[in-house]
Amino acid sequence: MNNHQILGYQEGDSPIHRVNATVKLVFLLLVSIAAMTTYDTRFLFITSIVSLVIFKISGIKWKQISFVVKFIAFFTIINIIAVYLFDPTYGVRLYKSNTVIWEGIGRFNLTAQELFYLFNLFLKYICTVPLALVFLLTTHPSHFASSLNKIGVNYKISYAIALALRYIPDIQETYFNISQAQQARGFDMSKKANLFKRIKGVINIATPLIFTSIERIDTISTAMEIRQFGTKNKRTWYVSEPFRTSDYVILIIAVLIVSVSLSLFFVNGSRFYNPWLS
Repeated sequence: MNNHQILGYQEGDSPIHRVNATVKLVFLLLVSIAAMTTYDTRFLFITSIVSLVIFKISGIKWKQISFVVKFIAFFTIINIIAVYLFDPTYGVRLYKSNTVIWEGIGRFNLTAQELFYLFNLFLKYICTVPLALVFLLTTHPSHFASSLNKIGVNYKISYAIALALRYIPDIQETYFNISQAQQARGFDMSKKANLFKRIKGVINIATPLIFTSIERIDTISTAMEIRQFGTKNKRTWYVSEPFRTSDYVILIIAVLIVSVSLSLFFVNGSRFYNPWLS
């Protein structure tokens, strides 16, 4: 079933798995904020490398995230194309230079400045997406809920998010089982089938999946109500982890990354690094 999972906690013993869940969450948030608020290509490029290195250390297999990565890559490309079509001269105005690489129709010229700006947008995805995947796949949902509560999120909301993360693999497993049952009854949902048959097959799967999900939600809600969940303003966490020396080091690194990002505002005079500035 692991081959069919989109997102979900994957057990492992990598150094990333052993990092405190709260530290991982804070690191993800701080690095994401730093990457989103700056357009300094040097900073984004180095942060992208760090992000990919962390992803490599985590030991996550390609088959575990291939669908998600392809899905994100597709919408990333769509977004970059849309940004260009909406305003193909934005990079020229931004960097106050105009180096035409390819002359198009009307205002749709391809310039080095626009490509540079779009490249920065692409780097932002590289900075954040691998870190987000690492966090989701190496952090136990209960640890995640505990980490959210530690940084001030209400424990009811934290627990709801943890349940959602736990439920994603269950939904995928149920979907796969129903799909296998439907195909055993003669519904062809392979790539060989035409689009109409595949859509019909998905509808046949979605209906029992929805009812099964509603039944599970009702069961979980009843069980939580019986245990008087939510009657207290605070709660303790069985899986709460103490901070280790390595966790403090990671937090310091995250703070340094944000500090570098902020310092570049003063170095560049703005959020943007302009290589064409003489």
